[in-house]
Amino acid sequence: MPWTAYWTTAPRQGALLTEPGREPGPDEALVRTLRSGISRGTEMLVHAGAVPEQVAATMRAPFQSGDWPGPVKYGYLSVGVVETGPDGWRGRRVFCLHPHQDRYVVPVSALTPVPDGVSSERAVLAGGMETAINAVWDGAPHLGDRIAVVGGGMIGGMIAALLRGFPLERLQLVDVDAGKDALASALGVQRVHPDEAADGCDLVFHASASEAGLARGLELLGEEGELIEVSWYGTREPRIPLGSAFHARRLTIRASQVGAVAASRRTRRTTADRLALALRELEDPRYEAFLTGRSPFCDLPETMESLFTSPSGELCHLVTYPEDGV
Repeated sequence: MPWTAYWTTAPRQGALLTEPGREPGPDEALVRTLRSGISRGTEMLVHAGAVPEQVAATMRAPFQSGDWPGPVKYGYLSVGVVETGPDGWRGRRVFCLHPHQDRYVVPVSALTPVPDGVSSERAVLAGGMETAINAVWDGAPHLGDRIAVVGGGMIGGMIAALLRGFPLERLQLVDVDAGKDALASALGVQRVHPDEAADGCDLVFHASASEAGLARGLELLGEEGELIEVSWYGTREPRIPLGSAFHARRLTIRASQVGAVAASRRTRRTTADRLALALRELEDPRYEAFLTGRSPFCDLPETMESLFTSPSGELCHLVTYPEDGV
């Protein structure tokens, strides 16, 4: 039976293409997809053909086929059920860092079981949650810290949601969009406009992918404060305000990226440990607030272009697949 997958065929063009299916070998599993998710940040850069050549190799997804700008099969938020596999795997719901495809075969080592308390739709968020967990590990917040998260998209919102459980003196989710109030309320955090955000922060997480957000994040830091840069800009080269009081205040900008486990945990946690932790965190039903749209797999080429041209209000867009697999 042939499989169908979504391919970016050229900048701002995509298609559903078939490929021969195959039976799994030893220590492999055949997965039928239930849901996949569109990562609005990275996948929109892939859709636009805006992946920088310098980082193309390091930004490859685990089961990517082809190369940028295309044709390329890309994606990494897939939830499915094992149809055929080793003992103990058949019938299990699993998360996999796989592109948008209705069926696929992968090593069972690439699969993470979805806990019973996590819906298949919420499990799609595991990739974003991994990024947020890594950022929090990189930032290493302390008791009584004053923290701002600049940018209320999926990653910024998840970072704020994780931080709400820390014993902080202050936590603010900073975003220009008043429409993010509903998300902030669902997560139990405070959303403020950048002009109203409190300064003197010990730590700022920047996730707005904008020059203005980065500049405001630096302004919000107190003396010798640190900004964790989570945004990925693709081929854009944002200006960073390193003049004025940047040096006098001894500020720090540090990158956080999900490709490797944060240095503070790398000797004691594997990427598999981090992904399992992300799925356990998603047992909290409040994360349903990140699921803001859905469309069928058959419409994915049109959906990608629609998301690219639409306003940025969407957080995680779900792709649905036929439940019977036919």
